Amino acid sequence: MATLKRTKIAMSSSRLGLRLAACLLNISEARRKHIVENIAKAALGKNGQKHPEVSVLNIFSDQDYNRSVITIAGSINELGNCVLAACVEAFQSVDMGVQEGIHPCLGAVDLVPIYPLCGVGVEECGAVARRLAENLVLRVPGSSVFLFGEADLPRKRSLVQRRKQLGWFTRRDFSALEPDLGATPDRRCGLTGIGASPYVMNCNVTIDSQDLALGKEIASAIRGSNVNGLKGVQVMAFPHEGKIEIACNVESFEDQDVTETSEDSQYITYGVLGDHFSYISPHYIEAQVKKLASDRGIGTIGRALIGFTPQECKNCAEYAIQESIGEFWKIRGGVFM
Repeated sequence: MATLKRTKIAMSSSRLGLRLAACLLNISEARRKHIVENIAKAALGKNGQKHPEVSVLNIFSDQDYNRSVITIAGSINELGNCVLAACVEAFQSVDMGVQEGIHPCLGAVDLVPIYPLCGVGVEECGAVARRLAENLVLRVPGSSVFLFGEADLPRKRSLVQRRKQLGWFTRRDFSALEPDLGATPDRRCGLTGIGASPYVMNCNVTIDSQDLALGKEIASAIRGSNVNGLKGVQVMAFPHEGKIEIACNVESFEDQDVTETSEDSQYITYGVLGDHFSYISPHYIEAQVKKLASDRGIGTIGRALIGFTPQECKNCAEYAIQESIGEFWKIRGGVFM
């Protein structure tokens, strides 16, 4: 593994002239490490042709879920083609006909969200996502796509809406699904979601219990759709490594009253092209789960941020691209963010 002198990343995207976006590529494979890494490396180029303005920042694989999240960041002009190459590699290696895992999924490549990091807006990310979807169904026979967010024109339906419509949480009958692009989903490829939105964080908190009903109760209490829930937090509870994990997707929201913006406060904020996005902080989510668990007589084991906060992702992307580090995931432990 490569090493890197521990350093504070502090770049100015305007000074560097970078227009960056990120894709948190969700694939339905985690138990074969070499397969996951081959998919990540495909985004960086093959046959000696490398993409200097693209980097794989992180790979997170979960054995129980049998799901990996690969964070690919780069120039908005390069990112779509690089993510397409990773998707093609994934479809060659992952067969939904035999895939098993706790986490809900519909496709071998399950989710392809494009997020703006700096110098680009979410609308431009939506255009990249739509072109990616169109190219994917041409390149991979049997693949099919549903669109969400800024790629789903003109309705711009959210990922949550689309997943509910498609029965993402329970469906296994691929032949009954109706894609936006491509043919009726086949058993091997399944159905892939492609879209764009402001950055979405993934934050999981494990409670020291095997009681799934109790985990669902805690998840319901913090869900953003509930009156007293946490804004922008989509949440599910899963059995995980002999315990229960509270798995959260943390979406941005608009709130003029947000003033606290640190990791240790209730909120963090992020700005790109003059737009400002607020999020419930991972620290605060963990604190709320811990309190709810304690009220029920149990403790928590820890928190996992699957990748980065949006600011961390931007900082790492700028650094990796400036230093031409394509396989950044191998050295990120030596870098302060």
